[in-house]
Amino acid sequence: MPASALSPDSPASLPAILAGPLLRRLEPARLVMWLVASRKLSLTLRLQDVADIPLDDGNCTTIAVGQHAFVHLIDVALTTPLPCDTRVDYDLLIDETASGIADWAPHLLYGDARCPNFVIRSRIDQLLHGSCRKPHHPAVDGLLCVDQLLATETDPQQRPALLMMSGDQVYADDVAGPMLRAIHALIERLGLFDEHLEGAVVSDSAKLYKHPASYYHRADLLPALESNETLRERFFGGARKPIFTSSSADNHLVTFAEVMAMYLLVWSPTAWSLINPQAPELTPERLKRYTLEQTRIDAFKAGLDKVARALAHLPSLMIFDDHDITDDWNLSAQWEETAYGHPFSKRIIGNALIAYMLCQGWGNNPDAFKDVLEKTLGLSASGDDQYLDSPVQDALIDDLLRFQQWHFVLPSSPALVVIDTRTRRWRSEMALKQPSGLLDWEALSELQQELLDHPSAIIVSPAPIFGVKLIETVQKVFSWCGYPLLVDAENWMAHRGAAQVILNIFRHSRTPGNYVVLSGDVHYSFVYEVLIRHRKAGPRIWQITSSGIKNEFPKSLLEWFDRLNRWLYSPRSPLNWFTKRRRMRIVPYTPEHAEAGERLWNSAGIGQVFFNEQGQPREIIQHNSNGKAKTRMLAPDLADYPD
Repeated sequence: MPASALSPDSPASLPAILAGPLLRRLEPARLVMWLVASRKLSLTLRLQDVADIPLDDGNCTTIAVGQHAFVHLIDVALTTPLPCDTRVDYDLLIDETASGIADWAPHLLYGDARCPNFVIRSRIDQLLHGSCRKPHHPAVDGLLCVDQLLATETDPQQRPALLMMSGDQVYADDVAGPMLRAIHALIERLGLFDEHLEGAVVSDSAKLYKHPASYYHRADLLPALESNETLRERFFGGARKPIFTSSSADNHLVTFAEVMAMYLLVWSPTAWSLINPQAPELTPERLKRYTLEQTRIDAFKAGLDKVARALAHLPSLMIFDDHDITDDWNLSAQWEETAYGHPFSKRIIGNALIAYMLCQGWGNNPDAFKDVLEKTLGLSASGDDQYLDSPVQDALIDDLLRFQQWHFVLPSSPALVVIDTRTRRWRSEMALKQPSGLLDWEALSELQQELLDHPSAIIVSPAPIFGVKLIETVQKVFSWCGYPLLVDAENWMAHRGAAQVILNIFRHSRTPGNYVVLSGDVHYSFVYEVLIRHRKAGPRIWQITSSGIKNEFPKSLLEWFDRLNRWLYSPRSPLNWFTKRRRMRIVPYTPEHAEAGERLWNSAGIGQVFFNEQGQPREIIQHNSNGKAKTRMLAPDLADYPD
């Protein structure tokens, strides 16, 4: 049948590739990639001047997430290692048509190239990093800065070693109305699997999507029981946070299909080309909000071809923070009891975690996911054609909630240690409401073992280990008063045990002499150099925070916090002796284009760090997505910060 005779809704009219390829963990003898196709494909990986490698069940795991959506997890072991610091051209051929990327995704190519390429760096002499990419935030997408850098790169030895995304790659809990409408349109277009829902007003996902409360009123879909008041507020109604920011969770994603569709729509322009969503019936007030959000979503999707191009050329590693799953995820023991004690909220969290595993977690370290991947294959295998198998789904969620290998280590130089600060928390024994420590004692002990005898290390912690003292103090006051949820009281110093152990790890004589801590989360950027007081020969620690990729802190509020923090916690302030850092000297860097005295940089974009042979940062840059010149973070005179 000729293409012109096909209905636009016909499965045969769908493109073969819906999203990707994304380059994930690349090593000389191993290549890990991710893509989603409209059917199970027979593919060949072509490495120019090296080999054609058929992708079969041994090196490509295919998982159906819908009738016309198949995740392809590509993990290729090479018998002959690839050269480092050399540009390697690659292509993915669809065997049945012999068509390559130039045919089915020309937007992934730079200039006159016929295929994309990658560079495996022999050491991490530079990398890009960032977090917090919210599609409907008005800022320009910071991942476009990555594409701009790659478009001008001509020397493979000058290419960044990797892109490290340190949390909130998607916002499952804060979704614009137009994005949710697009998600539902894509679910229908691709036949993403439905599921049965327990503990909700609606019995299954199909009823959820069509319910009048599905847009901006998802709190109304929870059971109307007094015991669920906290659950209702946390997962859909939003939480008032008058100190720092506001959270809008009234379009919170619920189903596995919704979260999978979100991933396709934030990484691929192809997914948007398949749908034409229209506004649902809304009140005039909601329609006004929807219209504003639509303009922001339109601007976001206009740049996705370049975002996809960057992700096809630069390996990316990822770790979750709360918004990848839900706001304040595992903040306290009380939060966990409430969230996991109800089948509906547990399913919401579990669905986001399954999607994270498939779209983010697996590509960081495929070896850790062999067992849970086997169980994921059974999600659709034992159900009917359209519905996920509920017992398999619930069992998989239980396994992922117990899973303890989300963290990973890259055996690079310097070593890259990415920690999971969300699922292995040190719960407060004093009061269930108090914030949990970001890592428990066992996880901290494992972290110390990973760091032993390395001369230098890069630690990726989604939340800064050394944050802004004033903001942490405000969070502590609210926690003392029993309201940690109001201010997102999640920082390393909020829990005495976790804070003391992480500082002792830095002081350990066999742990690295040079640390760089990469963080995000806070929606502003800053750099601190940290030195141990009264101890010769280190260690030296740099806290480098880049946030957000597409998010920003309220400008006037951040200016006041910055100013008050400089006044109250100046180098000679006695208040410093009441912090857990009194044995350390905290030296802030100054943004190059900042106003007098400003230390916190508030602009969406992407961070870039250059390292010397000792693993110390020799240059720290924040690329601004708004078109302004890149901002260098300037080191101060240490004499101004007395020991």
